[in-house]
Amino acid sequence: MTLPAEWWRGAAIYQIYPRSFADANGDGIGDLPGIAARLGHVASLGVEAVWISPFYASPMADFGYDIADYCAVDPIFGTLEDFDAVIARARDLGLKIIVDQVYAHTSDQHAWFVESRQSRENPRADWYVWADPKEDGTPPNNWQSIFGGPAWRWDARRGQYYMHNFLAEQPQLNCHNPNVQDALLGVAKFWLDRGVSGFRIDALNHSMHDPLLRDNPPAPEDGKVRTRPYDFQIQRYNQSHPDILAFIERLQALIASYPDTYSLAEVGGLHGGATMKAFTLGPARLNSAYGFDFLYAENLTPARVAAAQEFWPDEQGMGWPSWAFENHDAPRAVSRWCAPEHRDAFARMKAMLLLSLRGNPIVFQGEELGLEQDEVPFELLQDPEAIANWPLTLSRDGVRTPLPWKAQDEHGGFTGGNPWLPLSEANLARAIDRQEADPASLLHLTRHLIHLRREDAALRRGTCEVLLVDETRLVLRRAAEGRSVLAVFNIGERDAAWPQEVPTTGKVLATVNEGAPGSLPAWAAIWIEEGAKALNGEDA
Repeated sequence: MTLPAEWWRGAAIYQIYPRSFADANGDGIGDLPGIAARLGHVASLGVEAVWISPFYASPMADFGYDIADYCAVDPIFGTLEDFDAVIARARDLGLKIIVDQVYAHTSDQHAWFVESRQSRENPRADWYVWADPKEDGTPPNNWQSIFGGPAWRWDARRGQYYMHNFLAEQPQLNCHNPNVQDALLGVAKFWLDRGVSGFRIDALNHSMHDPLLRDNPPAPEDGKVRTRPYDFQIQRYNQSHPDILAFIERLQALIASYPDTYSLAEVGGLHGGATMKAFTLGPARLNSAYGFDFLYAENLTPARVAAAQEFWPDEQGMGWPSWAFENHDAPRAVSRWCAPEHRDAFARMKAMLLLSLRGNPIVFQGEELGLEQDEVPFELLQDPEAIANWPLTLSRDGVRTPLPWKAQDEHGGFTGGNPWLPLSEANLARAIDRQEADPASLLHLTRHLIHLRREDAALRRGTCEVLLVDETRLVLRRAAEGRSVLAVFNIGERDAAWPQEVPTTGKVLATVNEGAPGSLPAWAAIWIEEGAKALNGEDA
């Protein structure tokens, strides 16, 4: 089949969390001028797009995912003119900018909600999900908030409950309402007109609920520790309503009317896979989606990787997946998936694995440095979820600590002030300037691998066939345009036998942890071009 030439298909994407990327004004919080000043680092990696997490006007109850004005920049991040400067700088560097859109909820300080809660008759009365109490005054049903407690908050002005899947400060938009959809499409158009190349859409499967407000059924016992009431239910009725698909088609029609754009949905939940496929099925829907195959996984196994790849076959009409091993919500992968003494070797193998998958690899800021999860003491926690569930969670604050630019600077060159979150000595030691000076660093490896992938049709957008999967070994075949590359991995801390399925002849494109044709040491990985004359390869 002829492979499409869309720029985004297989492109590597770098995620910037603005609060923690670079602080230009010394207030301890990252900002848009800091992003513009430091985009050169991102461009040097070879990625083609940058996803910037929310920078919109917000009271920051959930650090920007509670939006008070979709079309304004919060003063802590700068101004709309500062955003325009980011777009201009990205264009100069050959980067495309995609931004977060949050369509499931707003802040309770958004003008829409302020009006909606005033009465049951005002023009925006049904822009949010309101419901009467039961006869005994309790909430309308048993739905639970992800952040803990019932998904309903009483409002005396209306004499009703409003729904919130997340914080009570994040009231649920009623996206069943065509007027709400029109308003959200207007927001998307505002940013497209401003020069963005598309959107990462937050919690999209949470954007519509069951209008009948039926109770969720209980979740079966799975032996895991449950820290939230939310975990005791199957989220059948408070998310993933079928009507979301029609809204997606309206949204994608708008996005696609602008040239060279890209749309990416975040989809969570127990049945996220099926929802992702539905959201990306055919050209009328979104370009891509990612879920939580890896983000909260307790371990990394060949079987987990193989299952994720085989779930997205290269078939007509099938959507295009995206993959992330860590992000602003999920703890650093090296802290979840290996012992401390193996982190350096594991990080090299993990980088090669992410870039071997069919789909869009998303690199979270600091992942190219091998940053570990920072331990933030309770008294310094900022994350409301971590505070509510402490100590039974790896807090989101631990992955959100500042990006270290300079190893010898007290705050890693992130800020001239006092950073909003502390940075550990271990991560300071992995600073960008130190790794730039070390040709054998993970930073240089990541840059090398991304550039290799970008120029290789098989690795970038080819088919993916799982040739071998066992306890520690994984072999993938990526193929396109008449050539194929074998990606061979030992996801284990002991040496493994070279797979019989893989010839020891072939051009070595890249290798880590002393992997070589015929030899697969602990945490080794190797890319071999099938059918090509063998060359002596060195560690990438």
